Amino acid sequence: MKRFIACAAIGAAVVLGGALASLARAEDVQIDGKSYRKISVAEYRDKMKGGWIGQIAGVCWGAPTEFRYCGRIIPEEEAPKWTPDMINHAFGQDDIYVEMTFLRTMEEHGLDCSIRQAGIDFANSEYPLWHANVHGRKNLRRGIAPPNSGRPEFSHCADDIDYQIESDFSGLISPGLPNNAVRMGEKFGRLMNYGDGMYAGQFIGAMYAEAFFETDVVKIVEKALKAIPEGSGYAEMVRDLLQWKKEIPDDWQACWQKINEKYQLNPDYRKWSCTDVKGDFNIDVKINGAYVLVGLLYGNGDLDETIKIAFRCGQDSDCNPSSAAGVLFTTLGFSALPPRFSENLDEETRFSHTEYNFPALINVCESLATQAVEKEGGFVREENGERYFYIPKTEIVPSALTSCAAPTDRPLEGEEGFFTEEELAQLRFRELSEEEFFQKYMLGFKVEAMGPDMDPGQRHEYRGHKNVYLTHPVDRENGAILAGTVKAGAKTKLRFDVTYHLAGKVIGDFDLIVKVDGKEVLNETVSEKTVAEDGWRHVEIDLSEFAGKEVAVQIINQPNGWYFEGAYFSDFSLVDAE
Repeated sequence: MKRFIACAAIGAAVVLGGALASLARAEDVQIDGKSYRKISVAEYRDKMKGGWIGQIAGVCWGAPTEFRYCGRIIPEEEAPKWTPDMINHAFGQDDIYVEMTFLRTMEEHGLDCSIRQAGIDFANSEYPLWHANVHGRKNLRRGIAPPNSGRPEFSHCADDIDYQIESDFSGLISPGLPNNAVRMGEKFGRLMNYGDGMYAGQFIGAMYAEAFFETDVVKIVEKALKAIPEGSGYAEMVRDLLQWKKEIPDDWQACWQKINEKYQLNPDYRKWSCTDVKGDFNIDVKINGAYVLVGLLYGNGDLDETIKIAFRCGQDSDCNPSSAAGVLFTTLGFSALPPRFSENLDEETRFSHTEYNFPALINVCESLATQAVEKEGGFVREENGERYFYIPKTEIVPSALTSCAAPTDRPLEGEEGFFTEEELAQLRFRELSEEEFFQKYMLGFKVEAMGPDMDPGQRHEYRGHKNVYLTHPVDRENGAILAGTVKAGAKTKLRFDVTYHLAGKVIGDFDLIVKVDGKEVLNETVSEKTVAEDGWRHVEIDLSEFAGKEVAVQIINQPNGWYFEGAYFSDFSLVDAE
């Protein structure tokens, strides 16, 4: 067997907080006429671990600004400052926990698990979701199988940001394997997205795949661009950003203005997002993807500046810096990061609704990456006591071109497009209609007012209670309202249980207000300080003063600080107490 080194180190010195950090060597190698990329498993693991820290740091640093600055740049003086304890604010973040569901599916069912199994597992998840994710999951729970679940015929959110924010895993388990990231998009991205919404995640995954072997972010972006269809809207956006970087090399805010003019103010570029095309709020994947690239292209390799620029662009300003930082931190690796990003990391706490703490997460990614390398025709070899990945260099093959506005394929029909009875039996939670749920579990109450955040609606289980309903305030001033009519007797009491949002280290609270025939009979804060030992507030409303009347009851989930202010309700009953 003949072997020779085809090129020297790809790694280079990168600016890191004013100092230079030398990266480890990675080589291009030829064996029997075939080209491979060679990287030690230890170096892969270090870079992959760095990528996860980048994701976590980006989402935690940007979280206080999320959607508070829409259609405008965050002023420097209003930008939050990084502190080392922020790293542990990620355990309840959807930017992190959703992709772990996909990792778990592959861990349990193999790298080649079916898209239908992926859909079943996603349908069985219990964490809060928003936008395309929540519509995809609701479709799955209603029996609509993937890929139909993410199609525009079944969801008006198919171009939202969702798969972009949770696609990092696909690149972190695909060192030098962009085609594997493309396949992951076809499997997991189609659960909730379509067209540009899916291509965005394939692009992000391909950037990570290249970041194991390249430090120049422009080259990383250019290589990842080959992983998505040339004629897609998302590819157009990437080309725009590369061109604008050349035209305006040193002024990210001037670049932001160009992005705003085209991807915010021109409704043609946000047609299949769930938001008003004339509104400031914009969850479309193209503009938020542009903000990821602004951070990467104008951050010039500086970790802090990359994150800050990405979140100062506004809109989804925790998810965007998460993606940007994840890619950049991967180029460096965990061992080259400043201690401030990891020294306080809690390695014991599990991420919300997952089986993984940080060490377990790193281990499962290494295992899946090994499978991916071997599936692609590569291999693992031990040399001088150290294991190496030999990763075949292959031509990138993007998915077929389509768009939400003009799908080029049709929804699948029959058992191909919908779950079979056997598959439906695997779903732990089936969506009832709102009317059915309220009649069965909540005394026939109805939603009078509700905001969209935190995916309000039915929950199969929450904190030990079954058949729970989650509400969320309309906005910062107006609460969610559950309204119903009940017959009051001399000893009648309305009882229900309610609790606050708890996910890892994320703790919300809210004010609970109850009105009977317009009279306020309860007003108190529901928080970790006011619930019983089981974590629930057991509410009892005495209706005796309204005896003989049918009374209108309003139960209000009132905001008091706008931080995960969902209210979880269960166990409604009307009793004649002794």
